[in-house]
Amino acid sequence: MEKLNVLVVDDEPGICSGISRILSRYTVGFPFMDENIGFDVQETHTGEEAVTIIDVKVPDIILLDNKLPGMQGIEVLEYINKKNLDTVVLMITSYASLELAIKATNHGAHDFIPKPFTPQELKSAIESVTKHIFLRRMTRKLNKEGRQIRFQFLSVLSHELKAPLNAIEGYLRIMEERQAGNDLDGYNKIIERSLVRVRGMRNLIMDLLDLTRIESGKKKREVAPVNLTEIARMSIDTMGPISIQKDVKIHLDAPGEVIIEADREEMEIIFNNLLSNAIKYNIEGGRVDCLIKDEHGAVTVTVNDTGIGIPEEEIPKLFQEFVRIKSDKTKHISGSGLGLSIIKRLARLYKGEISVKSKPGVGSSFTVKFPNNSGT
Repeated sequence: MEKLNVLVVDDEPGICSGISRILSRYTVGFPFMDENIGFDVQETHTGEEAVTIIDVKVPDIILLDNKLPGMQGIEVLEYINKKNLDTVVLMITSYASLELAIKATNHGAHDFIPKPFTPQELKSAIESVTKHIFLRRMTRKLNKEGRQIRFQFLSVLSHELKAPLNAIEGYLRIMEERQAGNDLDGYNKIIERSLVRVRGMRNLIMDLLDLTRIESGKKKREVAPVNLTEIARMSIDTMGPISIQKDVKIHLDAPGEVIIEADREEMEIIFNNLLSNAIKYNIEGGRVDCLIKDEHGAVTVTVNDTGIGIPEEEIPKLFQEFVRIKSDKTKHISGSGLGLSIIKRLARLYKGEISVKSKPGVGSSFTVKFPNNSGT
């Protein structure tokens, strides 16, 4: 039986021994897994000792209390985040430190467990983290193994998305119990965090559906003359709510008609993904320009943004499945890492190609080029 390494960091010996006792007898299993997963637990009582242990061997899961003698838990979390360590952190916090819990999730903690917690609440949190680790490991196998792993991954992820996110459930419980008082303003951060999770979940579902449809080849493509300018306008309208929230202006520069032979739905997917990325990775008050040209025997669609940009060494990774460029500026931006790989696959169906130019701090430019006889 596979076991995950768990590090418990808490200055209360009773908490540490209680967690060790519960997890030593607990296993997690799902219908899509061959065998259950168990846990090996290690305990420590200070942040300094935790950092030393982590430097020797990074645990799979860290249960981290904030109120520690000396180095505080939030400092340990910042250390883990700064070194980009491959571990999942659950903060242990009292009900009174709600603001700290929100801060911790914003600094990279997967979730938090409020004290006092029952054995069942601990098991529920560990089950959620175990699913997360399992799915992440399958993601890594995705580029090494063939279609069988890919479809297994999609099945597992689709299964996982049927259930409400444990994090959202936790936030709702906090609101239900009025743990931050009766003033609605005290819950603004929780509401915002929940909406981010919901949006990410919805976007992931849509990306998975797009990828599955392309991979399977089961849906009949309805190739016919389509006007890319019209599709661009529709996509800009669709992205309106997100652009307004981020105060990003979208401008279209295109002739009244640019006709190509294509599947309309596939063209909508391309425009929606290009514009969505240009808005998400833009700056507040930024600009997006969508240009469509029909010349020199080809149709080109270019989307320019004034966003955070991409380091040159990261650009080759952009079009791989489930890959997202990680930095301090992107860690709070939700996404599946599928959008650009989907665009690349669709462009190839039309004997087309996608390219990118980018400069950190200045912005990015994505261009999809279709030959005029595409789609035939």
